[in-house]
Amino acid sequence: MTNEFSLRLPAFHSDHQHSQRLPATQNLKLVRILAIALTFALCGMRTEAQQAKKIPRIGYLAPRDPASESSRSEAIRLALRELGYIEGQNIDIEYRYAQGKNERLARVATELVQLNVDVIVVAGGDLPLQAAANATKTIPIVMSSGRGIDPVAAGYVDSLSRPGGNVTGLTNLSTELGGKRLELLKEAFSKVNRVIVLYDPATPSSLLEVKEILPAAARGLGITIQPWEVRTADGFDAVFAASGKQRPNGLYVPGGGPVMNANHKRVVGLALKSRLPSIYGNREFVDAGGLMYYGADLADSYRRVAYFVDRILKGAKPADLPVEQPKKFEFVINLKTAKQIGLTVPPEMLARADKLIR
Repeated sequence: MTNEFSLRLPAFHSDHQHSQRLPATQNLKLVRILAIALTFALCGMRTEAQQAKKIPRIGYLAPRDPASESSRSEAIRLALRELGYIEGQNIDIEYRYAQGKNERLARVATELVQLNVDVIVVAGGDLPLQAAANATKTIPIVMSSGRGIDPVAAGYVDSLSRPGGNVTGLTNLSTELGGKRLELLKEAFSKVNRVIVLYDPATPSSLLEVKEILPAAARGLGITIQPWEVRTADGFDAVFAASGKQRPNGLYVPGGGPVMNANHKRVVGLALKSRLPSIYGNREFVDAGGLMYYGADLADSYRRVAYFVDRILKGAKPADLPVEQPKKFEFVINLKTAKQIGLTVPPEMLARADKLIR
């Protein structure tokens, strides 16, 4: 018994020593495993936090002030929402406004580039687009209307079907529609034969329309056009006073230029005071009390802006996204204005209108 016990004792002692060391080894391994797991967990949390913070940023460059741009910016925001983009949740929108001052456009465009936004939506026509295109050759730029712009001739894109650079979006053929607008004005009011054309010569699209598009159309309609330049906000009253001496019986306002668009209510007010039948290349003038508008269906155009933004945020390159021309047009008549200035719009013209403002 003694020998058996003495023989087992070393074995028992050895097992006892091992049993004392084993928990320490296991603890060390456990600490290492926990440290590794914690490291991976922290890395994962950091990655998730970074991903959560990284939401797309859209730059919105506009030539006017927030109030004047509200209808357009809100329409684009709603169109983005329809595609699942909700401002403040999964996208951010950085707004920059030139406040109707052309000289501010370059600075606010540069601000958006410095913010490194993912895409810039350009509201308005040639001058804001020019500012954005000069500020960046890498950040995608989406034209929201391209009012009066020939983006190929202006050098913004290689072709409408294959833009080739960082600019794409919509061009709304505004200048090409000048002849159609004069035609509608003549059809609605057959006695119209002397038409004032108010335009800002600093806006290339308006200059093209006045110099080339309208004269040819006017000759065919028996209309004499009387172009009047307006370069500043202070020039409208003087122009209306001076042009009145030529006894005009119609008014045409192209849809382009920060000065014209920022002062659309003033223009409409002077037209009402002069009791002139009028037609505009910008829908906002008619919404503010102008008589008639013919041009692109803006609601449809804004939906297409959201389409371009969506494609770009999902990885498409603007170089490969064809520039679109309007597919839908609208003819709007403000009947309240017609009544106010004592005009009767022929029934056949009312029937042709897509919308009547009553």
